[in-house]
Amino acid sequence: DMGFIPDIKRILALLPKQRQSLLFSATFSDEIKRLADQMLKDPQLIEVARRNMVSETITHVVHPVSSGMKRNLLAHLLRHKPDTQALVFVDTKLMCGRLAHYLERSGISADAIHGDKGQQQRTDTLEAFKSGKLRVLVATDVAARGLDIDELPFVINFELPHTAEDYVHRIGRTGRAGHHGYAISLVSSEEKHWLSEIEKLIKLQIPQEVVPGFDPDPDFHEAGSRAHRGRRQAAAAADTEARAPAPRSGSRERGAERGGEGRREPARERDGLRAGPRRGRSTVAADGFDFSKPYEPVNPPVVAAEPTQPTAAAAGKPDPLRRHQRPIAVLLGGLGRK
Repeated sequence: DMGFIPDIKRILALLPKQRQSLLFSATFSDEIKRLADQMLKDPQLIEVARRNMVSETITHVVHPVSSGMKRNLLAHLLRHKPDTQALVFVDTKLMCGRLAHYLERSGISADAIHGDKGQQQRTDTLEAFKSGKLRVLVATDVAARGLDIDELPFVINFELPHTAEDYVHRIGRTGRAGHHGYAISLVSSEEKHWLSEIEKLIKLQIPQEVVPGFDPDPDFHEAGSRAHRGRRQAAAAADTEARAPAPRSGSRERGAERGGEGRREPARERDGLRAGPRRGRSTVAADGFDFSKPYEPVNPPVVAAEPTQPTAAAAGKPDPLRRHQRPIAVLLGGLGRK
């Protein structure tokens, strides 16, 4: 992640083939295991602690808070412990710089360490923190790898990691060599499911303490991730039921109410309802024109009325039926070819 692999490979290429190699790592993820298999020959694994185990010298605390009040709560906690140092973890490089700048403006000496800073800048920042010139070091997971700070009292998760194993790696910077340490997490309602995954991994229910004046969102105290999944599944099932089965169900119910005459009955009823109002409603205009006649598929009275049309024309009255029928007959070829 820090870009050291090309350098390591060049060094390995200069070493003799017959050699003894040892690879040390604070953590041993699957990625590191694959790296060890590439660089070492038949390596033996030696562990000094079980994987994902947390030190018993660390006290875990969760402060529920709304996401918009996290910065204020962090500054509040640091002001109430003016003589202590803290390593603060965030998820992104952008947040890393912004949070360090906010703490500086709040009167708390702080600096950021992340991947966009050069090696010399990271070294200078780390030395200032170790010497006590800086009270707060804001870091990302990648930039904080390999940090070894003696007697660090506080590790604060400003944002929870998205992977439960990263929580174990973060808090491992405190509580070392028998010293007591605190792992404090500022958790919003959006991060509740990540908190559940962390507690499941470390097999510990972390106590929650609301700081007065920094209340969390109302939905924070709802049930955990399992209940959230249950609500999502119930909502999805209700949405599917509302969209798919409703039309068929309604048709069957209407058919049953009409005496169980089958599924065709609603269609006949609809046809009857569609035709009925047109026949019962008056469609004759004030000048005697019937608007319903041109739309009837079979209308014998129209043919019978043809001999009387010249009389209407001779009387000087407009005959709309004749005007509509003559173009139709010409288009069909019924008049011109006789």
